[in-house]
Order: sequence, then structure tokens, then C-alpha cells
Amino acid sequence: MSSQHHVIIGTGPAGVTAAETIRKQSPEAKITMIGGEGEAPYSRMAIPYLLEGQIGEGGTFLRQDAGHFETCRIDVVQGPVSGVDTSAKQVSLESGDAIAYDKLLIATGASPVRPPIVGLDQPGVHTCWTLEDARRIVELATKGAPVVLVGAGFIGSIILEALAKGGVALTVVEMGDRMVPRMLDETAGNMLKRWCEKEGVRVVTGTTVDAIVSGRTDGSGADNPDGGARFTVQLGNGDHVPAELVVIAAGVRSNISFLEGSGIAVGDGVTVDEYLATSAPDVYAAGDVAEGRDLSTGAYDMLAIQPVAVEHGFIAAMNMAGQPTPHRGSLNMNVLDTLGLISSSFGQWQGVDGEDSAARVDEDAYRYIKLAFAGDKLVGAQCVGMTEHIGMLRGLIQTGLSLGPWKARLMEAPERLPEAYVATAQAIPNFGPSGPKIALPV
Repeated sequence: MSSQHHVIIGTGPAGVTAAETIRKQSPEAKITMIGGEGEAPYSRMAIPYLLEGQIGEGGTFLRQDAGHFETCRIDVVQGPVSGVDTSAKQVSLESGDAIAYDKLLIATGASPVRPPIVGLDQPGVHTCWTLEDARRIVELATKGAPVVLVGAGFIGSIILEALAKGGVALTVVEMGDRMVPRMLDETAGNMLKRWCEKEGVRVVTGTTVDAIVSGRTDGSGADNPDGGARFTVQLGNGDHVPAELVVIAAGVRSNISFLEGSGIAVGDGVTVDEYLATSAPDVYAAGDVAEGRDLSTGAYDMLAIQPVAVEHGFIAAMNMAGQPTPHRGSLNMNVLDTLGLISSSFGQWQGVDGEDSAARVDEDAYRYIKLAFAGDKLVGAQCVGMTEHIGMLRGLIQTGLSLGPWKARLMEAPERLPEAYVATAQAIPNFGPSGPKIALPV
């Protein structure tokens, strides 16, 4: 086992966590990580801080110590990867080189969806997913510049905050009927919209971007050779919005195209079992590229959040290193800070058909809590403006504790969650304010 060659495709949080975990478990193993961007291993979640100017590019690096991977005897090479031959146990690079493996981890993450918008491929229209994207956006997102952000999902809302804090004149366009529709219900999503508008961001929901028209215009679509914005963004509702920069944040999809012909089973992402093993011998998958198990539903799906990527990387690595470690499932959990308003969702936040739910809302104070139950267990929740409940909600949902008589009390008064948490969880060892203690790397 210890002399095997572990190859990891991907240098994001899943790949780095896996490489370091394998090194701890197998001190003599050879470990190779393959990156696809020509960058040092970095965190995409740090890019908004780079856009705000809070950190430099080095601040996005997953490991800050110079020579960290050399010290850990982890080789980092650059791809991209063009294919995988599972019969020959070999990875092919676009350069023409090939790397043989004994165990392989696919941790290639996801890429931004590029919606079918006329004019999408022009300079000045960018996704916000890579360091190279960030470099281009920083050049154009000058103070006071008109900027259009297409998409107000989770990633879009993170980018929204970074752009708004930079002082641009921001318009956000979301095709859904509310902000963050995959995370928040109508009440919460529209509360977030009102908050953003109060903070000076224009948010247009329920419409699409039909075209991005180049040329200096006055915002109406008419030529204006004396000035005006670089683009006119034409909306499905008939509006025309001027923009010096257009940022696309319309969702992501798993990077699996290079696996065509490999024999590795895929759906929307790579299909894995409870050990994060794929259909091919000695091949595993982790992070945004993997259809991992959802703790709440038991279904296998892509949960594109960094804590899940880290969890996947750890578990896949343990199994690759010969330490059988099943994946119980990851909690679908999102926490979003948008211009000072914290929103969060957990588990089956939409509710379960035929089961109970309870909510309290204070529109003026921007406070909202909704709890979803299955029997006497809490299975989902969402909050706006109520950060004190985040750890408690995670703990109760993740452990599946029976609430007993507290279920009826929460139905009457969801704000009594702290009392329910203390009464329910006090008898469980190692169960603190942030939920159950799970031994995962940071």
C-alpha cells in the first residue's frame, strides 16, 4: 500500500485535502496533484475578498507556507487532463504527457454555466470563477462604473457583495422570482432583495438577459459616440441597462467532459458509492464533480459548497489509503453574508410534502425563521438576520434527534429554538453549540 502512486486530478479544496490526508496515512506513497489553470492551489471562495481588495492573490492560496507541498512530498504538475484510461490506469495530459496511477482521485470541480445570451463572448463580459477572471474584473470594476451581474444565486450573491463594496453602480438580473431561489423561499429571497435595494443595488428578478450589445451607448441602445457605457444589456422585460462590465454568475456544472470513453459512470457529475468510489476500479471522485450523498434525503447529488468538498476529499483519501471509511452523507447547508444581512438554509429547507412547518417573520427588522419537520425531527430550516441559530440548526438536523414535546412548542413559536436545542441535545456527548464534533481537517 505505502509504495503506491496516488494521482489527484484537481488542486482545489477536495484535491488538497485528499493529498494531505493520503500523506498522513501513507508516509511512503508517491502523490501527484494535477492542476488545470497554471495557478498555485487556491480557494475560489476567496476570490470575492480579492475583488474587494482585502487580500492579494497570495491570500487566495489554500496553503500559505512557501514550499508547503514540497515539504509534504506532494508533486504538483500542470495539466489540463485530456482523458483517463482506466484499463491502462493512466491519465493523459493535453501536453501529450501521460501519468500512470495505482489509485486515482477525480477532483476536477465545476465550471460556470454560460447561458445562451447574444454577445456573451465579448471582452468585458466575464464569469467570476478563476483568478484570471478576477484579474480582468478588477481592471473594469472601477468606482462608479455601471456593472451588470447576471444571476443572483448563491455564487452571484457573493460576487454582488464584492462588487457593491467596490463602489460600482450595480444592477443584478435574476431569472428566478426571487434572489437565491435554490437556497431561500419567496419570503426570504424577497427580503434579501429589499435589503440589497436599500443598500443601493438595483435588483431585477423574474426576467432574463436577451443580449449584450457592444458599442458606446447612452443606455437606450442608441449610438452615442461622445461617451456612454461600453455595453447595453437588453433584458427580457424590455429594459436596457448600460454596463462597462458584465459578470455572468448563472450556475455551475461538473467538469466531466474529459471522462468520455473512460468507462467511468457519470450523470450530472461522477457517480460514486458510499466510499466515494466510482464504477472503475481504484478510481474515486470528490467535491463539486462528484454526485455525493445528501445526508437529508439520502439521494446522490452535486452539493457545490466548499465544506462538502473538504469532507469528500478526506473520506476519499482515507479509502484510497486502505482505511475503509463510509460517507454518511453531507448536510446541504449554505450561509450567505450579503452587505451585512446573513441568510442561511439547511437540509430540506423547502419542507417535506405532507409534513409540518412553522415560520415567524418580521419584515421591518429583516428577520425570518422557518422550520421544516418530518415527524418529530427537524429536517430543514432557513433564516434571515438570525445568526445565533446557525449552529443549533445544523446540529439538530445533522444528528436527526427526536424533539419529542418540543416539536409542538416550536410549531407554536419557532423562535424558541435555543430552548429546544438545550433540552434535546444536553444528553448527547460531545454535542456543542456548533453541532456534533466531526473529526475533519480544516
